[in-house]
Amino acid sequence: MKSIIALLAAAALAGCGLETASTAATAAALKKQEVEQGKKTMEQAQQKIGQAMEQAGQRAQQAGDAAEK
Repeated sequence: MKSIIALLAAAALAGCGLETASTAATAAALKKQEVEQGKKTMEQAQQKIGQAMEQAGQRAQQAGDAAEK
């Protein structure tokens, strides 16, 4: 009888460990997805900054050309 109780207790504890591992894996997957989304957002921001700088340079060049005329 004691061995059955011990076996049931071990099975219950093993189930808790499995649930904890599953929860940790899910949290890690979500964090990875968050990091990837952050990288994409940063790349998009850098592209927009680059485009804005390029446009500003073109405008400055056009203003300089117009001033020389």
